[in-house]
Amino acid sequence: MAAKNILMLVGDFVEDYEAMVPFQILTMVGHKVDTVCPDKKAGDTVKTAVHDFVGDQTYVELPGHNFAINADFDSVNPEDYDALVIPGGRAPEYLRLNPKVLEITKHFGDANKPIAAICHGPQILAAAGILNGKNMISYPACAPECKTAGANFGEVSPGADNAVTDGNLVTAPAWPAHPEWMKQFLQVLGSKIEA
Repeated sequence: MAAKNILMLVGDFVEDYEAMVPFQILTMVGHKVDTVCPDKKAGDTVKTAVHDFVGDQTYVELPGHNFAINADFDSVNPEDYDALVIPGGRAPEYLRLNPKVLEITKHFGDANKPIAAICHGPQILAAAGILNGKNMISYPACAPECKTAGANFGEVSPGADNAVTDGNLVTAPAWPAHPEWMKQFLQVLGSKIEA
């Protein structure tokens, strides 16, 4: 397996597990993952949030860890990367307002490079205009904007632990889907994992 250069877009209040776990999995199997955030440089951190269900009508947002930024957003050239990862949480709702975030995301979609997005991450894909005709899923609250962007929105399993692959795009609804989401993404990347 050839190691891939992977870009991960994060921001303050990215979902803790959805940044930490994919970063650890992808680096564990030998890929290089650059974590970037607008207005931050290598050595900075973003605050994360833990989203969980405790009996309310929606998830709660609890303080998470600080997540390290290891590359400078301003110097990102998407041509240098083989794949893109977009975690969820609250960050995507404001990251999608950044023109360079959308430009970077559009590059991966237009070049048909592997993209993994989870939970609220597809908000960025919708804003970048790369969901038209794609089979995908996200956190259910994001379904209306994904559908408006032209996506064929699939069924989210009761445990939110499923993922959908459509060509270069691998999407999932929330962190319980990490095993399936990362397995499918590693397959799209061409990574070989022995059982």
